Amino acid sequence: MTRPRPVGTPTRGTTNPNRLRRMDRWIAAVHGPALRRSDRPTAVDLGYGAAPWTTLELLRRLRTADPRCEVVGIEIAPERVAAARPYEREGLSFRHGGFELPVDGEPLLIRAANVLRQYEEDEVTAVWERLCGRLAPDGLLVEGTCDEIGRRHVWVALGPGGPRTVTFAARLGSLERPSDLAERLPKALIHRNVPGEPVHAFLRDFDRAWAAAAPYAPLSARQRWIRAVGELAADWPLTDDRRRWRQGEVTVNWAALAPSRG
Repeated sequence: MTRPRPVGTPTRGTTNPNRLRRMDRWIAAVHGPALRRSDRPTAVDLGYGAAPWTTLELLRRLRTADPRCEVVGIEIAPERVAAARPYEREGLSFRHGGFELPVDGEPLLIRAANVLRQYEEDEVTAVWERLCGRLAPDGLLVEGTCDEIGRRHVWVALGPGGPRTVTFAARLGSLERPSDLAERLPKALIHRNVPGEPVHAFLRDFDRAWAAAAPYAPLSARQRWIRAVGELAADWPLTDDRRRWRQGEVTVNWAALAPSRG
C-alpha cells in the first residue's frame, strides 16, 4: 500500500545548536504542569531541519519539566530523517511526514519553529487549524520564528481552540530597541507591522517605554527591559510576570495583537 504524500514543503533546514533555547525554556516553564498531568507526555518537533540538534535539545529541556517526556521529530525531507535516525534513543524517534503528523494519538505539544515563514500569510490559519486539531485537550502548539543563532525570537502559542498568546524573547544585549524583534514576527503577523495594525501599535509603544526606561540602562539591559515591560502592562494585556520578564521575555494576549480584518 502506498503511503500518502506528506503535506507541506521542505524548509531551508538551518539547525544551529541552541537556536531554539528561548522557546524551549518557555515551553518547559509554562507548559510543564500540563506535561506532568499527562499519562503520556508526547511532543512533536515538526520540521526540525537538516540536522536533529534542536530536537535532541527539546527532549533534554522538556525532561527538566517531566522525565517521562517523549519527542518525535518529523521531517518532510526523507534524507533528513535518515540522517537523524542514528540519534534515536529511548524517548526520541524520527519520522517522515509533514502537517498530517504521522504519530499515534494526540500530542501534548507541537513545536513548529521556522516552518511557516516560507508560506503565504493566507495559508497560516489552515495550517494552525490542522495542527491544533491533532492536539490533546490540554495540548499546545508553539509556532514562531527566530534568527540563525537564537538571539531574537517571536512565537504564537495555540491550544485546540486557536491562538492564545504571542511571546517576544531576546538576548537583551543584542537589542537597540524592542522593535528590532519585528523582523522575527511569525508569518501571521510579519506583514501586519504597519500603521493601523495592533502589532505595529504594540511595538511602537514598546519602543517608547524602552526609551523612557533609558535611565535604567546603566544597571543592565535586563533592568531596562523589566522597567519598560512594566510600563507596557498599563495599556496592554500581558499574561506573564517579572519571573519571565527577567528572562528577556514578554507575553501578550493574542486578541490584542491579532491582525485587523481585510
